Amino acid sequence: HGHCNVSRNDEGNKSLGEWVRKQRMFYKKNALSSDRIQQLNSIGFIWDPCDHSWNENFDQLCVFKTQHGHCNVSRNDEGNKSLGEWVRKQRMFYKKNALS
Repeated sequence: HGHCNVSRNDEGNKSLGEWVRKQRMFYKKNALSSDRIQQLNSIGFIWDPCDHSWNENFDQLCVFKTQHGHCNVSRNDEGNKSLGEWVRKQRMFYKKNALS
């Protein structure tokens, strides 16, 4: 798979997904030892999947802007549909004053 972002909804990895969810919960509650945090960090563990996803999309938008000179990503662009949808959602959140 090449990543540590295991969903507890993944039929083939339900128990691992649940364990990952618990590690994130313990981390947020400062209930993980520094050794365990270090071990998980060493394999690229993702502590906040929402943050990680946002940053990945932002990085893709930066590449798009470099290539095209603008950030107006169309949802109809076959090669950038998901990025276009993410940009649309960011604009919607901005209008609602809901961007953090």
